[in-house]
Amino acid sequence: MTHAAGSQARFPRGALFDLDGTLLDSAPDMLATVNRLRADRQRPALRLEHIRPHVSRGGRAMIAAAFPDWTPALCEAALPEFLEVYRAELGRHSHLFEGIEPLLAALEADGVRWGVVTNKPEYLARDILPQLGWEARCAVLVGGDTLAEKKPHPLPLLAAAEHIGLAPHDCVYVGDDERDIVAARAAGMPSIIALWGYRQADERPERWGGDVAWDHPAQLQRPAAWPVPKP
Repeated sequence: MTHAAGSQARFPRGALFDLDGTLLDSAPDMLATVNRLRADRQRPALRLEHIRPHVSRGGRAMIAAAFPDWTPALCEAALPEFLEVYRAELGRHSHLFEGIEPLLAALEADGVRWGVVTNKPEYLARDILPQLGWEARCAVLVGGDTLAEKKPHPLPLLAAAEHIGLAPHDCVYVGDDERDIVAARAAGMPSIIALWGYRQADERPERWGGDVAWDHPAQLQRPAAWPVPKP
C-alpha cells in the first residue's frame, strides 16, 4: 500500500519519528531479552518471527508474547526484570532500517529539525542515541514516561514540536503503529505510516487515517513523498 503525497520541493520544517519499528529494527534486541528470560525459566528459545509483530507494543506485550500462558498480573510483575535485561541487550543486536541514515542526511541537508517521539522509557531511548551517533543530531527526544501522557495521546507530539520551535502542522510524524497515527491526527500533525515496521497480521494500516503510507524508508528521501502541511 502506497499513497501519493504532495509535490513540494522541500521537506517539512520538522520531522518527528517513532523509534522501534520506524527508525530502528530493535526486534533482535527484544528477542535476545525474552530468550534470556525464557532460559532462566528452562524454556526453549523463540525465533524472531514469534515476537517481531509485537515489538511496537512495548515491554508488557513482549512478555505476554514470550509467555502466552502467563496472566496479566504475572506479565506485569516481570516487567522490571524485562527492562533490566533489555537495557543490557540494548543496541547489541539491533540496527537501523535500510535507508534511514540516508533519509536523515537528506533531511539535515535541507535544514530540517528532526527528533524522536517514542513510548519507550526515556532512559532507554537516550541510551541508544550515542550508539547511533545521534546525540547532537536528534533535536528532541520524548519518551513514554517523559510527560504525563504517552501516545496515542497527542501531548508528546505537541511538546516535541514546541521544543523545536515549530507549530504542529509544520511537522510530520512518521510511525509504524496505529497509536502513532492517532496521536498525530489529534495533534493536528500530518503523518506517514511506516509500512516497513512491526504490526500483527490482522492490522489494517489503510484504516488508520494516515496522510501517506510508504513501504521503504528510501522512498522518503524525496520531498514530494511527504504530505503537504495544512495550516
